[in-house]
Amino acid sequence: MADAGDWAGKRIGLPETGPRSIARFGRRLGAIAIDWALAVILSIAFFHYDPWATLAIFAVEQVLFIALLSGSVGQLILGMRVVPLKTGWVGVWRPAVRTVLLCLVIPAAIWDKDQRGLHDKVAGTVLVRK
Repeated sequence: MADAGDWAGKRIGLPETGPRSIARFGRRLGAIAIDWALAVILSIAFFHYDPWATLAIFAVEQVLFIALLSGSVGQLILGMRVVPLKTGWVGVWRPAVRTVLLCLVIPAAIWDKDQRGLHDKVAGTVLVRK
């Protein structure tokens, strides 16, 4: 059982609230809904809605936007960003690994006490508030 002074992110040195605190479930869900809706719209426009094209568009959007802007379209709109546990640029390999695992769904549904999905743990990233 957690102490009253524990919060998601404390073990990895993140604040309880405010900028750089762990992004909570509601924001995460909203961001992925925005990203998926964008992928569906593009899939309808260019591929007459092909489920595999939708998944590919979603994956490309995730990798490109996280590598270039530190967050997907949905994450940026909702005030979040993906950062490496260590300081610096998130790079390209972290978003790629994170996205492959996110597309498999199950790794993203397994969380630790810091509310980091398995996809973030493997990639060495964390989704935080701006």
